[in-house]
Amino acid sequence: MLPDFLLPETTVREAGTGPSLDITEQQGSVLLLTLGITRIIEQESLDVSIWGSADGAEWGARPLIAFPQKFYCGTYQILLDLRDHPDVRHLRVKWQVQRWGRGDPKPLFEIYLFVQAMKAEAVALGAA
Repeated sequence: MLPDFLLPETTVREAGTGPSLDITEQQGSVLLLTLGITRIIEQESLDVSIWGSADGAEWGARPLIAFPQKFYCGTYQILLDLRDHPDVRHLRVKWQVQRWGRGDPKPLFEIYLFVQAMKAEAVALGAA
């Protein structure tokens, strides 16, 4: 049941994958994804993508959607239109991190990802 965290606030130091979230009740709808980056160090980047699955086991070869690469703290939002993916019943997040320059070579981020269903009226207004 949405709204919910696809990824609760987490410290990230290497590439990873979040837990699966059952979105059966929102199958075929439009979702608003909010990525929050609450901590970061200089000279590093974060790539976040959203993956979908019909059965929670097979996740396909490509993500459903990805945020543009991030370098700074902030709150970022994108819309995920599941009307193009009516079989998707599970979502999960994957991230990649990179660090360059001086100092500790290990990246450091604190991030969260929140997902909520868009109301039909808001989706209709956006299409108009």
